[in-house]
Amino acid sequence: MTDEQINAAIAEARGWTDIVNNPDFGLMGIDPSTHGLRTCVPYYANDLNAMHEAEETLNTDELFEQYYLTLYETTRSTRWPVRAKARQRAEAFLRTLGKWKEVEK
Repeated sequence: MTDEQINAAIAEARGWTDIVNNPDFGLMGIDPSTHGLRTCVPYYANDLNAMHEAEETLNTDELFEQYYLTLYETTRSTRWPVRAKARQRAEAFLRTLGKWKEVEK
C-alpha cells in the first residue's frame, strides 16, 4: 500500500468519513470528533504520534495482543517491536483489522 492508501485506511478505521485528496492540502476528511469540520488526515505512515493515537483505539486486550504479535512479525529485521517505525506500526495496525491490501506487481 502507498502511504496515502495507508493514511486513508487508518482514518476510515478510526471513523473518518468523506475522505478526498485535495491537491493543495493532501488527504482531507471529516473526523468524528470535529462535528462535521473537514480537516487534514494525519500522516499515520510517517508520524509516530499519529500511530500512537491509532493504537489507543485498539480497545480490547485481545485486539491489542493481536496487534503486538503482528507488529513483531512486521519488524522481523529489528530486534524489538517497540522500536518499530510509524510505517511498520501502520502496516501491523491495518493487518490486525484485516484492512491491509497487498500491492500488486
